[in-house]
Amino acid sequence: MELRHLRYFIALAGSLNFTRAAERVHVTQSTLSHQIRQLEEELGQRLFDRKGKRVVLTEAGESFLAYATRALAVIDQGLSELKQTVIPMTGTVRIGTTHTFNLGFLPDCIALFLKHNPTVKVVIEELSGDAITEGLKEEQLDVGIAYRPEQQKEIRFEPLFNEELALVVGHTHPLAKRKRLRIAELHRESLVLLPPSFSTRRLLDECFSAAGAEPNVIAEMNTIPAMLGLLARENVGTIAAPSAVAEHSKPWRIIPLEGPTPIRTHGLLFMDKHAQTPASMAFITLIRKQAMAGKRGATPA
Repeated sequence: MELRHLRYFIALAGSLNFTRAAERVHVTQSTLSHQIRQLEEELGQRLFDRKGKRVVLTEAGESFLAYATRALAVIDQGLSELKQTVIPMTGTVRIGTTHTFNLGFLPDCIALFLKHNPTVKVVIEELSGDAITEGLKEEQLDVGIAYRPEQQKEIRFEPLFNEELALVVGHTHPLAKRKRLRIAELHRESLVLLPPSFSTRRLLDECFSAAGAEPNVIAEMNTIPAMLGLLARENVGTIAAPSAVAEHSKPWRIIPLEGPTPIRTHGLLFMDKHAQTPASMAFITLIRKQAMAGKRGATPA
């Protein structure tokens, strides 16, 4: 089945007259008749009844018309948008992201996007996961880039890659020479962590509970730089994504954790009922490609 078959079928269904339908699609009447017969043979059903000069849709034709019309409309829309890509895109892409993404991955993506789309404005807001979902619901954001949120009925999450969290300590810390550490070994260990309002902290608390460990949380801070600042002054540890720590100049010891290993899934967040603009769709496509290319060296989700 080819597109022309659908176009000829819809033209004839609209006029129920071979002469007028042939004029509409700019072919001869015999060509139109031949193409309609080909379509009917492929479908194995008659779509029209010919009664003298009259043409009427069969029951199968009536049913197929609805599907053919929708299919052709979607294809025509796609063709139209492709043709428009030769015209420079304009508009604004509004993105909500967490701190981890905003350190290296996202700036790299924005630079690449603007290189090819200099007339598009990109607005980035660094927010908490909850603020990102609210921004999407209120249509203040086009897309979110963050960790997998807790169950959200209205929000669709598209995984990009997984990343393991690890213990981060200074080189003089008693655990600094360890190559790997079990979560249970952090029992009573002094740590600075994110507050419980963060989903990452809730994930860590679940891991501690599963391992029967109760670390000594001496401080709670809501940013990675603040926690690392305390690590530089006190011989304590924290748990974070290695990619977030690598962006900071001071060298740290990053020790993998197991039993269980805390893993976060990074991805895109959308509101399906809110239509994306051509600019935001182009940016989302670029994000997917960069994630697949392993920009973060992380594990695909």
